[in-house]
Amino acid sequence: MGSNMSEFQFAVDEIVQYERPVTFRMPFRYGVVTLSEAPESYVRVRITTRDGKSFFGYAADLMAPKWFDKSPELSDADNHDQLRLSVAIAAQHCLDHGGHASAFAYHAAIEADHHRACARRGLPGLVAGFGLAQIDRAILDACCRAWDVPFARAINGNLPGIDTATAPDLAGFDMPGFLRSLHPRENMVLRHTIGLTDAIEKSDLPSDAPDDRLPSSLEENCVFYGLGAFKIKLSGDIPADIDRLARIASVLERRSSDYFCTLDGNEQFDGPEEFDAFWKIASSDGRLSRIMSSVQIVEQPIARKSALSVPLGKLGRSMACEIDESDSDIDAFPAARELGYRGISSKSCKGVYRSLLNRARVEFWNSVEKDAGYFMSAEDLSTQAGLALQQDLALAGMIGCTHIERNGHQYGDGLSGAPSAWREALLNSHGDLYRNGGNRLLLHIDTGAFSFGSVNLAGYGTGLQPATLTDHLPITQCFSKVAE
Repeated sequence: MGSNMSEFQFAVDEIVQYERPVTFRMPFRYGVVTLSEAPESYVRVRITTRDGKSFFGYAADLMAPKWFDKSPELSDADNHDQLRLSVAIAAQHCLDHGGHASAFAYHAAIEADHHRACARRGLPGLVAGFGLAQIDRAILDACCRAWDVPFARAINGNLPGIDTATAPDLAGFDMPGFLRSLHPRENMVLRHTIGLTDAIEKSDLPSDAPDDRLPSSLEENCVFYGLGAFKIKLSGDIPADIDRLARIASVLERRSSDYFCTLDGNEQFDGPEEFDAFWKIASSDGRLSRIMSSVQIVEQPIARKSALSVPLGKLGRSMACEIDESDSDIDAFPAARELGYRGISSKSCKGVYRSLLNRARVEFWNSVEKDAGYFMSAEDLSTQAGLALQQDLALAGMIGCTHIERNGHQYGDGLSGAPSAWREALLNSHGDLYRNGGNRLLLHIDTGAFSFGSVNLAGYGTGLQPATLTDHLPITQCFSKVAE
């Protein structure tokens, strides 16, 4: 690729949103919600290059309720409507931009206005980010298809034209050099989610547990997949969490000779003192000595209403804490750093450019603060098999994550409601990632890890035309550029 980004410019002409109903094979409790079904949003964009050629690009994400906005007065349907509105606002900003520009120039030109417009409609930052993130990824996919390069090569050559316009704290940082230094991974350790309602031992399974020959309890999952990495959800009820951790520890120490964990506070603690109280009790409990010594990351222990206004103090100095739900905009990571956080999560639903820029911050801060230990982790939001999963893996692998939370493999149902031709096409093109589960796609997990080199071969996550699936889905909303 040359250095002249003008040859990688285009106009956005159309944005279409589709939805696919997703029913989970088993319920997933995180924070205040127990999820058993949700729609999955697909976005398709059409871009036109300077020479008049048109290309389509795609993105997908689950519309998970009670994560983007946890307001108790809102129903799941209200949460879904918020996310649809975010897509609509982002689409209109994108189409109003006009003219030809690079992918990142489109993003940078509308990001601040999009967040302000969403705030005026009562949409919090994570909701605002959802719509823009989907459109950004679909545009980037279209660019990869237009110039016939996979995502990793597009990033290495800075096809999107990424600069520090939206992250002025990185002014002077060698962004092109940094992007060239990134290398896509082809395999990763799976960090298995232990949800708040998950059965710990097989004997704990309810009578209505799935009867599909797949594991449902933690004990079964450890054996079936050979797991060695775990993400444990906390409830904030300290006695209940301690008892549950003891039961989890008993299983892990029987089934996994060498393991590590991360803890997800899911905003369930009011402040650092409350989490520190939990940590002291857990660390002094002899039953938990092995599991507590294995904890590598503590994710979002503090409720978002105060997480970015209260210093972590000794909590931040004693353990690697990161923000997740507090990552509402591009400025969140520097603000969290000032309060003692050292890490931030990567999730496709928050934005491909946000992950890349935050990864640049990690690189820069660790170069000027020796042994500071800034980091990024890769987390999940029940990402479903297919395009959403593949784009998320391509991004997480590109920013250098060696392990990733995955929960769609146990809670999701592997595109069981999608056309069989779509599942067959994915299995044929991404046989390293999936295996045939009859009427569903299953992750190919071997001794707690999986391979996904095929997602780096073409497009953003796949060279297949996702229209194979979207052609069967109803259109939720459609936006086109008004002819001049």
